[in-house]
Amino acid sequence: MFIHRRKSDIPEDNSDRWLLTYADLITLLLAFFIVMYSMSRIDAKKFGKVSQALHGILKGGPSILRSPDVDNSNTGHGLLKVGSLKMLQTKINGELDKIGRRGDIVTEINERGLTIHIMESAMFDEAEAELKPRARELLDLVAADILGMPNHVRVEGHTDSSPIRTSLFPSNWELSATRATQVVRYLIEKHSYPAEKISAAGFASYRPFVPNTTLENKAKNRRVDIVVQTMELSIAEPSSELDQFTKEQLEVMSEISTEIDSSPGWNNFPENQ
Repeated sequence: MFIHRRKSDIPEDNSDRWLLTYADLITLLLAFFIVMYSMSRIDAKKFGKVSQALHGILKGGPSILRSPDVDNSNTGHGLLKVGSLKMLQTKINGELDKIGRRGDIVTEINERGLTIHIMESAMFDEAEAELKPRARELLDLVAADILGMPNHVRVEGHTDSSPIRTSLFPSNWELSATRATQVVRYLIEKHSYPAEKISAAGFASYRPFVPNTTLENKAKNRRVDIVVQTMELSIAEPSSELDQFTKEQLEVMSEISTEIDSSPGWNNFPENQ
């Protein structure tokens, strides 16, 4: 028996479906050529060096490439980027919370890098420069986190505006500088911190954290700052002959970072708040 089917019941062949596949192909090709164009703006040799450094970090090896004749036993976990410093800040704050010492340290990220403010009450007796036992606990914690990073570290001593005059410290200049030096010596002697990557400075009362207007503010200004410097500041630091190769690698990383950030399509990610 012949069954008559209505025209509307017969599926129509959509001859335009190939356009969807074609559009997807064109989109993928466009994305491919954009990536290739962006990559072509980066020097291949420099990019290769950074790739080796990144590969070493991901494998748990040295954070910075070293020349064959320089022994480097330190392993790293940062690329001197602000993002790495923020991760370091979060880690240090979390560890301080665990041991109940958060009140002794204030951390902040600024244009210099990560600054770790350690209050005088946790470090020294009044008008003294001998490290307290509880100060060593804090320095041990900080050292464990920053030891593997290739950043230059500046240790800075600060006092309040009250004058001092003792046989050991004729002024606040000597006191602040000696306190910074004591911290540097402890990190080098106790934790084998690379001496070429750390320095000390004393600022007396001339870099106050807050105005020296009250006793509470003066207590905040009596401190030692451990500054984990940014990539740019670390590169600008004078380096020894043995450390010259590391400095060259940092310069390569900085150039690659600048080129990638300035490339179209590479800087459209929202910043972390």
